[in-house]
Amino acid sequence: MSHSTQARPATAHKGAPLKGRVRVPGDKSISHRAFMFGGLASGETRITGLLEGEDVLRTGEAMKAMGAVISRTGDEWVIQGTGNGCLLQPEAPLDFGNAGTGSRLTMGLVGTYDMETTFVGDASLSKRPMARVLDPLREMGVQVLRAAEGDRMPITLRGPKHAAPITYRVPMASAQVKSAVLLAGLNTPGVTTVLEPVMTRDHTEKMLRGFGAELEVETDANGLRTIRIQGQGRLTGQVIAVPGDPSSAAFPLVAALLVPGSDIVIENVLMNPTRTGLILTLQEMGASIDLLDRRSAGGEDVADLRVRSSDLRGVVVPPERAPSMIDEYPVLAVAAAFAEGTTVMEGLDELRVKESDRLAAVAAGLKANGVECREGEASLSVTGQPDGKGLGGGTVATHLDHRIAMAFLVMGLAAEKAVTVDDQTMISTSFPEFMDLMTGLGAEIQTDRAA
Repeated sequence: MSHSTQARPATAHKGAPLKGRVRVPGDKSISHRAFMFGGLASGETRITGLLEGEDVLRTGEAMKAMGAVISRTGDEWVIQGTGNGCLLQPEAPLDFGNAGTGSRLTMGLVGTYDMETTFVGDASLSKRPMARVLDPLREMGVQVLRAAEGDRMPITLRGPKHAAPITYRVPMASAQVKSAVLLAGLNTPGVTTVLEPVMTRDHTEKMLRGFGAELEVETDANGLRTIRIQGQGRLTGQVIAVPGDPSSAAFPLVAALLVPGSDIVIENVLMNPTRTGLILTLQEMGASIDLLDRRSAGGEDVADLRVRSSDLRGVVVPPERAPSMIDEYPVLAVAAAFAEGTTVMEGLDELRVKESDRLAAVAAGLKANGVECREGEASLSVTGQPDGKGLGGGTVATHLDHRIAMAFLVMGLAAEKAVTVDDQTMISTSFPEFMDLMTGLGAEIQTDRAA
């Protein structure tokens, strides 16, 4: 999405039951890392199932700008990597658009190189804090030559002649920060160590091992994970099949739970335990979600999900579950709006620094559509209206946030009155097929012309 793209509102209406079998796009987290590690490894990497959303493609463009050769043949992406330690200084700033994951991980990857790299992004990304990644990089010897106020983009990094390995305790539950430090360690002599008090998605660890990195993980009795990576090792190209993204699957899944009479199957969804918090929470709320044909693909657990409309009830979602479902809270809040009783979500401070202040955006969207809710500093409580009576009728400010847009379009499919989002153009950053997939299941979503 170009930074000047005009807003295009969309409106979702209550309609017929959702039916059918669908596949959601490849997992976003794994897709970003597949481009990065393939671009860095020696030899050839072949990827199928890649999420071809704008965020991931920005990461691919960044790797090309630093020497990787990337091409697409049919449904397969083929990468000739540079070899670890051999990235080239890009000739122009790396433009990550809206991609928080791509930009933060790439800062870690290139920060320890003896070169100068500039990172830019769109209006939304330029508001997001980068200090959480830059602070450990500074400890390794990376200079932040230029940055907007508050360590925000545009940012220019200058790597040291020889980076210093560090032991870094991640101060918040963030897979992005953990991954950035581990990737910085790839080009650093010696052993870089990350201490992770709360486990977050572990795709970086799994995939680095798959590419041949010397990486070990130990977990103590208190759950503290110690991750060590040996720097300056050899990575070798791999064949990767990317499973379906559970964060994208969340939208048709919740829609099918809320629209009476619905019965759908979502195929080939990633079931990594660090990513299944939403499914567990919805099942606690009474959701009918059956995991079919559980299997392993490329070192990750996957399954097909059969989802049928269900009567939900409010629950208390424990704060320690947040890292396993941090991107799914907007659509969980929508599910809670139709549940019997009150749903309480805690430990949501990370939502304040997503594509938007997601916590504030969700609360505002719910209130605009007649939902009783209360926003705390790091919590949200939602009191539901099981039949959707009186809900809807509002317009939601999306703040350039794809997950806010998709979550409230799901709400409109079950609310008594239609729900409008002020812009749906940014949905293409993570789920380009969203509109076609949902309407193919029977959803009534009307897209307006450019406003």
